[in-house]
Formats: sequence, C-alpha cells, structure tokens
Amino acid sequence: MTFHTSPRTKEPFMALSHLPTSLANAFCDLARWLDRRSGSRLPLLLLGILFACQRRTVTSWFRAAGITVEFRQNYVTVCAVGREADSLAMSIVLAVRPLLRRQRLTVAIDDTPTARYGPEVEGCGIHHNPTPGPAGEKFVYGHIWVTLAALAKHPVWDTIALPLQAQLYIRQCDLAKLPPERPRDFRTKLEMAAEQLRWLKPWVENHFEELWVVVDGGYAKKPFLKAAKAAGYTVVSRLRKDAALWSLPLPKPSSQPGPQATYGKERISLAKRAGQKRGWQQVECVQYGERVTKTIKTFQATWRPAGGLIRVVLVQEEGGWLPFFCVDPAATPEEMLEAMADRNAEEQTFKDVKEIWGAGQQQVRNLYSNEGCFNLNLWMYSLVESWAWSQEEKALVNRAASPWDSEPRRPSHQDKRKALQREVLQAEIDEALCGRPTKERFRELAERLLDLAA
Repeated sequence: MTFHTSPRTKEPFMALSHLPTSLANAFCDLARWLDRRSGSRLPLLLLGILFACQRRTVTSWFRAAGITVEFRQNYVTVCAVGREADSLAMSIVLAVRPLLRRQRLTVAIDDTPTARYGPEVEGCGIHHNPTPGPAGEKFVYGHIWVTLAALAKHPVWDTIALPLQAQLYIRQCDLAKLPPERPRDFRTKLEMAAEQLRWLKPWVENHFEELWVVVDGGYAKKPFLKAAKAAGYTVVSRLRKDAALWSLPLPKPSSQPGPQATYGKERISLAKRAGQKRGWQQVECVQYGERVTKTIKTFQATWRPAGGLIRVVLVQEEGGWLPFFCVDPAATPEEMLEAMADRNAEEQTFKDVKEIWGAGQQQVRNLYSNEGCFNLNLWMYSLVESWAWSQEEKALVNRAASPWDSEPRRPSHQDKRKALQREVLQAEIDEALCGRPTKERFRELAERLLDLAA
C-alpha cells in the first residue's frame, strides 16, 4: 500500500505491489474496460474500498486511498464504472469461473433494496420492503437491485454466492423524474433478469455442461421462463400453491391428424395432492452443508407459463408443505431441493455487502454513480471470496484472543476481508524493514496505519 507522488499533480497514489497477484490482476482487468484516464484511477479507488472504515461513503474510499486534490476526477471514475458496468462485470466472470464446477453452472437471480434519502437521488422510488424489521415497515424508499450471482460449492464452507452484476430497477412512474441527459427505458424485473442470463451465456456456455438458474417465486412467470428456456437455462423455483397445473397429455393416435397436444385436460390441485396421505416418500439431500432427510411427493405436470412439461416436488416441512418446480422433467428431487437451498446463499451475500462493504451508504445522486457504487461493492465481495477460496482457515481467522469463542464455524466474509487487509499491510511493513529503514520511513508508515485504524 505504498504511496508515491505524481510529479504532475502532486497527488499521492497507491502502488499495487503489496496486493496478492490474483487481486492486482483483477483490479487491472477491471480498469482496462474504462478509458485511459478513468482506468488509471480505478485500481487506487478499489484499494480505498478495501481499506475504508466507519460509514462507507465515497469520501471514505478517497481517504483510505489517499486521494485528495483529484477527488473530482475520481467521482468521474465512479460514474464511468456505472456507465460501463456490463463490460466490467465480464472481468468478474473470468475471475470467479475457475471456482465453479465444470459439470453444472448454477446461478441465482434475486432483487434487494437499499434505502436512500432525499428527492434528488436519481432512480429512487417507493418499493415493497422484503425485510420489514421490528418496526414493520411495509415499504422502503430507495433503490432496487436485480442481482446475478454464481453459486460456488466450496469443499469446506458449502455454497457461496459470488455476485457478477446488478442492474437498477426503476418503476415506470419514476422514470419521468430522471434528468433528460440520463433517460432510461422501462424494463420489468423479469426482463432485466432475462437480459442478465443472455449477457452471461457467451462467457460460460463453452465451459460448463449444464446451465441452471434458481430464482424466487416472483420470477417464476412466463416472460422470464420463456426467455431462460430460449437461452438454454434450466429454471428451478418456488411454485404458487394455487398454480394452474394440468395433467400430462394423452398420446395422440397415429390416425389422428395434427401435432401432439402439449397440455393435458385434467386440472391438478396441489392442495389436494398434498392432503393425500399416499405417495409420500423420504429422500436424502445436502442442504446448508448437512445431509438431511426430507419427506416429499413428486410428479410431472404441464404448466402454461413454463411452456409444457415440468417436474413438481412437494416438501413437507414443520410449518406445512411447500411446492417447487423444475422446467426439466428429468431433474431429480434431490437436485431441486439442493438448488433451492443454495439460493439462500445470495441472501447472505446481500447482508454482507450491505453490512461489511456498506452498499447503499455512498451518498451519491447521479444515476450512473449509484450503479457504479453498488456494483463496486458487489465485485469487491466476489474478489475477496476468490482470494480466500484456497486459504487455510487458520490464516483467515485467529480466535486466540477470544478463548470464549470456541464454537466451530466457517470464516465469515468479514474475517476474509480483514485477513486480506492484514496481508497487504504486512507486505508494506516487510518492505519498510528491508535494507536500511529510516526514521522518516517509519514515521510515514505509522501515520498511515494510524489513519486506517482511526
């Protein structure tokens, strides 16, 4: 984290020599998608995000990176990241792709809100609040982010969701509030999710045998299901308990003209199927890192939003039965249950990105700046997880100072972020001790460490 001085601007900037090689390469890969001036400033800004503390505003990024007189130019860089977010996200796909199993790529799509304040923040609106909290707020004023994440299976830490990109959803009634120089066409969440799958396919189709996507029940609708099928993805999702399912079509006699029917003529009631005592069976699957036994009932049906045949699985839980479906009728119930459990890893990612990286706290107003800030937080999460993937647990977290904390658990994302910070700082300290260290060099190092600690 060495600072040097630019002879032209006298602006301190941070070298990448103390970063792990994989992270330094990822920073440079992200920068190459921007123009030369913004790209040269992006690696320094990313280091500032890594070391920022307290409230994670953009100015806290600047302070951690030592950015002073060039702060306006770095605001321009944040805006440029939002404008070119789709292109920069390609570098994240390449960075996390080696961590994913080649047999099947499973991605998750969901949306999450970030609360904002003030009428001048572009793209804001009133949205349903998925996490009301103790006060029971039904609505939240802010942004909604439709986020695509790859689900990676770690050999020890189970499933980890690695965010690839996020798009800002703006309600149609809020589009008129945008300034004329930044217009935006209205797109539903379903259209945005389908667009993300089409964007991802060229980067993964030749590297994986199968492409699966798991989504919440809100995305299990015809526009998304049809687009996902056309792009070659197998969709697994939750099914409405009152879904209009139909039986399998009867085989068409050879003497009867016309094509084979797609849908049956008998209506299937999920409530009646779940209420019947016969047909239930027990299967074993791995959920949340543990092998569990589930009581299920499975069958095939036809469903018009999916365009034909699907596999349905009813699961008996303590609070009642839950229905799930897969557009591939050959999928096994175990695969479906495990995929739906893995989808919850994205919910944990949303929590960490907001609490640890401060997503939504950046206090920027411009539409592109907001998109740039949120995606930068997501990408730092994925890059830190990629760096920690092959690290030993004892190198990531040391609880020797807390003997009461003896419960075994996997390292948290905060543990991994702090371990990366320690490695970078240790590299700088080792450099200061090399050769013949001077008193001035020690003083500069101590002042920077004090600034980061405070």
